[in-house]
Amino acid sequence: MSQENPGNELAKAASAYLRSAAHQPVGWREWNGEAFAQAKAQDKPILLDIGAVWCHWCHVMDRESYENAEVARIINESFIPVKVDRDERPDIDARYQVAVSALTGQGGWPLTAFLTPDGKPFFGGTYFPSDDRAGRPGMKRLLEAIAHNYRTQRDQIHDSAAKIAEALSEVEHFKEGEEAADEKVVKAIVESIGGMFDAQNGGFGSAPKFPHPSAIDLLLEVYLETRQDWPLNIVTTTLEHMGRGGVYDQIGGGFHRYSVDERWIVPHFEKMSYDNAGLLGNYLRAYQLTGNKLFRDISLGILVFLENVLSHPEAGFYASQDADINLDDDGDYFTWTLDEFNAVLEGPEAQVAALYYHVEAQGEMHHNPAKNVLFIDQSISAIAARLKLDEAKIVELLASARRKMSAARARRQTPFIDKSIYTSWNGMLISALLEAYRVLGIAGERDRALATLDLLATKAFDRDKGMYHTLVDGVPRIEGLLEDQVFIIAALIDAYEITGTRFYFERGVELMEITLHRFWDEKAGGFFDTAHDLADRHGSLTTQRKPFQDSPTPAANAVAAMVLDRLDVLADREDFGNKAEATLKLFAPKAAQYGLFAATYGLALLHHLRAPIDVVVVGRADDDRTMNLLRAAYETPRAGKHVFAFESAVVQARDLPAGLVTTLPALPFDGVPVALVCEGSACHPPVQTPAALRELLAPAKSA
Repeated sequence: MSQENPGNELAKAASAYLRSAAHQPVGWREWNGEAFAQAKAQDKPILLDIGAVWCHWCHVMDRESYENAEVARIINESFIPVKVDRDERPDIDARYQVAVSALTGQGGWPLTAFLTPDGKPFFGGTYFPSDDRAGRPGMKRLLEAIAHNYRTQRDQIHDSAAKIAEALSEVEHFKEGEEAADEKVVKAIVESIGGMFDAQNGGFGSAPKFPHPSAIDLLLEVYLETRQDWPLNIVTTTLEHMGRGGVYDQIGGGFHRYSVDERWIVPHFEKMSYDNAGLLGNYLRAYQLTGNKLFRDISLGILVFLENVLSHPEAGFYASQDADINLDDDGDYFTWTLDEFNAVLEGPEAQVAALYYHVEAQGEMHHNPAKNVLFIDQSISAIAARLKLDEAKIVELLASARRKMSAARARRQTPFIDKSIYTSWNGMLISALLEAYRVLGIAGERDRALATLDLLATKAFDRDKGMYHTLVDGVPRIEGLLEDQVFIIAALIDAYEITGTRFYFERGVELMEITLHRFWDEKAGGFFDTAHDLADRHGSLTTQRKPFQDSPTPAANAVAAMVLDRLDVLADREDFGNKAEATLKLFAPKAAQYGLFAATYGLALLHHLRAPIDVVVVGRADDDRTMNLLRAAYETPRAGKHVFAFESAVVQARDLPAGLVTTLPALPFDGVPVALVCEGSACHPPVQTPAALRELLAPAKSA
């Protein structure tokens, strides 16, 4: 091949994002030792591009810059180009996001970074057009300037890059201080979250607005602890505005990634599996506490989206759905012109749906003002009063309209679905679907969750390495990421609670032992985001980091602390509890500074500081009395509650984890299902009726 168009090696990449660049004239390499060796041998800087298949501006930059023959020529002559999928390699993305943000104040995707041959960043940014435009430097001019500077000022660039790398190594450095990991830390985090609350529109901060499921979870737990109204008010206000907004797909269910406005009306239309996992848990728990039908409907809508769009036919969940069909539209699949709307609906259906979803000649999309984002603009009662119809008739017309609009939308070309199965995100979804079983009683969601867990716990698991990050055609790839270990451990514990199947508990303990062996910092405590025994480290992967912030998924160290505490109680493993405490102490001095982004840490600390409440229901699974006790246990809200279901033969044989053996009394079961409520190491006498169980689980009068 010629130097001007050397081709690239991405056609056989596992990542859909990388494969999408296989046709480009840029000689892209994947992140690997060969690319770094070539950069060192040729003494060329590395051009690092980090993006994602769902990222609109990544594809814009691909088309404008990397498909430009002149830009490609400059890159191929003067750089070693490396392309990374941020979903496939969150470890690489996290490090260079910190670096580019520190260098330029910019972050996000596409991330464009210029590195020395050994991978140290010395310049970067995000989106660059091919030529200068609107105050942004063009890629051609930028590439030529950096290539010239590298040739003429190589020593200065290397020296500067080394100093930058040294400074960045301290950015996420944590060490245990005098501050105790106590209620004061939780209070400071919660107050910070409350201070960011938008009382008018819900959510936190101003535009753009992202969902923060961990913050909602923390506020719900604070409400259960204190029974004060204000945390629940923040939750319900936020969830109602999000659920009525365009950030929620009113026709197909599921949430888009974020809203560009503070009212949750106009979203960035990509849908991520991890967002929908966290939000499903939020809406289920809020429904359980409030009985608000909207929250139930949205929970069901998320489940429909997961089933229809992100479900593998057998087991497992795909990663994401794109926003766009191509670069010339912006969410056109999800939006409607008035003509498109009227072609599907007519008469009273059209009249009611147009009022409900605010469909007008002038829509909300800047690129195409005729396009309407569907959001709930008027209440059913208001529309009924305006049209002089019964509310039941309005509900009937809306249901019919939704069915017709859904069928019409299904005939449109569907945005691309990234069929990558990521272990960490699937772990989150497994836990969320098991919560759907607890709250809504949908056995199919339990079965789907368990099938996915069985798939990952066998095919993506290695007895020496733990969980791999992704399954590609049933083959595990990319090992050594903390997030995959801890989210699957959480899912395994959830599955054990619901099924009593010993495999899930034992695999959870085994995986935690592997995680401690490979990720635990013996010197300072806490967990590294990548296994410390990995040999293939290049660039900023040589820098160790401990993930603490919820961005974009719950922080892996906080999740690790929660599962350590849960396994301490179940397995009677004091060493696990000690590791949880050490992890929480390590981050306590800085936790309050992170506020909203420390919500999972706040939740982990809250759980650590109090004795858990274990509800154990013993009886045959096919006995209605057992199921009635389980329903009462699941439905009664109580902070720190975990519900276990066991066959009576299992309990009689004491075939239980060590922690439950020492806690549960040895009772003579006579075939009548019973429930025991244990707080810490003390258990109340067993009860046989749902009413008695609810009374035991009711919060203390002084709470």
